[in-house]
Amino acid sequence: MLIIGIAGGTGSGKTTVTRKILSQLHEERVEVLEHDSYYKDISAFGDKRIEEINFDHPDALDTPLLIQHLRQLRAGKSIEVPIYDFQTYTRRQKTRHVEPQEVIIVEGILIFVEKELRDLMDIKIYVDTDADERLLRRIRRDILERGRSIESIMQQYITMVKPMHLEFVEPSKRWADIIIPKGGENEIAIGMVVAKIQSLLRVSSPERA
Repeated sequence: MLIIGIAGGTGSGKTTVTRKILSQLHEERVEVLEHDSYYKDISAFGDKRIEEINFDHPDALDTPLLIQHLRQLRAGKSIEVPIYDFQTYTRRQKTRHVEPQEVIIVEGILIFVEKELRDLMDIKIYVDTDADERLLRRIRRDILERGRSIESIMQQYITMVKPMHLEFVEPSKRWADIIIPKGGENEIAIGMVVAKIQSLLRVSSPERA
């Protein structure tokens, strides 16, 4: 099993890069886990109001559960991935059943911060995109997909997103094995990543490559 981490700032194009990698592999051999699925339920923050919770800080995520799940998958065991509702800030009762696959892609802005999580990854990729472009993508996503107002998005960006990016996300770039500038537009870099994955798969499972 190969575990591949894809990190980068909010709106950097991580999901686009993931999709383009998937399109060039046998998708039935790949499973994607999003770190965002492991956000803690709002009840874990006590009496704090929504605007007081820093969702861009590592403490907002249940990373130990993600680590446990990756170890279970590597051991050949299935897992139940949480389903997080971004409009109510709660975990749904229903979970997503995931079986072990030859390739597991882990995606998220903070996945390189915790050493224990980093150490489980065979390839670490950082998607590097200009801050203004990332901000525009975040605004579009939060309005269209998460039902948020432009005022709340900008306030959160100024007070939490940008400071946390500078404190945690940007410095984690140093742990990356591969840095992809310009995100999903960088077809050459994505092609090189796919070639490396295919090469590693041939080594680990030559009869199926």
